[in-house]
Amino acid sequence: MFVPRPELEKRIVKALEHNPGVVLIGPRQCGKTTLARKISAEILPSEFFDLEDPRDLARLDNPMLALEDLKGLVILDEIQRKPELLEVLRVLMDRPNNPASFLLLGSASPRLVRGVSETLAGRVAFVPMSGFNLMEVGPHSYKRLWLRGGFPRSYLAPDDEVSINWRANFVQTFLERDIPQLGIHIPSSALRRFWTMLAHYHGQIWNASTFAESMGTSPKTARRYLDLLTDVFVIRQLQPWYENIKKRQVKAPKIFVRDSGLLHYLLGIDELKGLQAHPKLGASWEGFVIEQVTSLVQLADFYFWGTYAGAEIDLLIMKAGQRIGVEAKYTDAPKITKSIRIAIEDLGLHRVFIVYPGPKSFPLEDRIYALSILDIDKIVKDRGRS
Repeated sequence: MFVPRPELEKRIVKALEHNPGVVLIGPRQCGKTTLARKISAEILPSEFFDLEDPRDLARLDNPMLALEDLKGLVILDEIQRKPELLEVLRVLMDRPNNPASFLLLGSASPRLVRGVSETLAGRVAFVPMSGFNLMEVGPHSYKRLWLRGGFPRSYLAPDDEVSINWRANFVQTFLERDIPQLGIHIPSSALRRFWTMLAHYHGQIWNASTFAESMGTSPKTARRYLDLLTDVFVIRQLQPWYENIKKRQVKAPKIFVRDSGLLHYLLGIDELKGLQAHPKLGASWEGFVIEQVTSLVQLADFYFWGTYAGAEIDLLIMKAGQRIGVEAKYTDAPKITKSIRIAIEDLGLHRVFIVYPGPKSFPLEDRIYALSILDIDKIVKDRGRS
């Protein structure tokens, strides 16, 4: 089964029209190669290099000779495997009347793959990609997407058992093969234990000392592990927003396992009934909603906000001069809380959406809306209603 991803494809093609190169970045196995091959079939001529294929690596033994005469679209998959190509690409992208555009696929952040940002600065556009989102699979499939996560092979598996077995294999391969290939030498058992701990702290404020004590290591090492898993797109550090108000505000990030399917695997949850009875149900829903919103809303900055007195907003969207709050509540009857009112007053929020699993969306009050997960795209379509 093929799931179309038209908005993402449109974003990539538009970026290619205005830049000599585009870097499509996201976690392993999220569908980058499939999408790139679809684009290559539509933009001719095109050439595809898989840097995990020994034959393609052999073709690139002399990269300038292999690439300089190509025209149309040139795709280099898993660019982090051969960072020395970046200098060659810089020269090729700077040619006058450049006959080729370059689409680079990467499974690690530019910060981790040294040279992408520096060498290709001003030449490439970055397009982030994750697993499937609700607009791609259809909002009424939200329970399946929430339980299994957005990795294509996990989501499209014929049953839950096959899906969770795929996730188990993914985690093992990721830790034992993919991380070492980046030149990072951390015992896979230590990193797995740390990742599992993060799953149990999903949706909570980062505290390096707590993790260091549990791991028997230093806070600096715990922080290094956290940044590594963030740079390979499996953990989200949602940064805090704070401003000059007379309240003590949280200034450490919140930690989330980005893919809900991987979160559930690490927590030992393999079916919807188990999820609905699990203590992390609310936190899982919060992370799922945050990932959906951040994948859909473009050209925005995302934060959370909280005070030590207990007021908070799960997701703060800064877009086009407006501040939009998002609260994720796994409930049948969303209500306006004191915390929401405080956030509106202290932050000057233009609107707040309370995203819940019910079937209908409706206003609760001026500027405050109960938003069904089925209508999650209304956050994107919102145009400043009052």
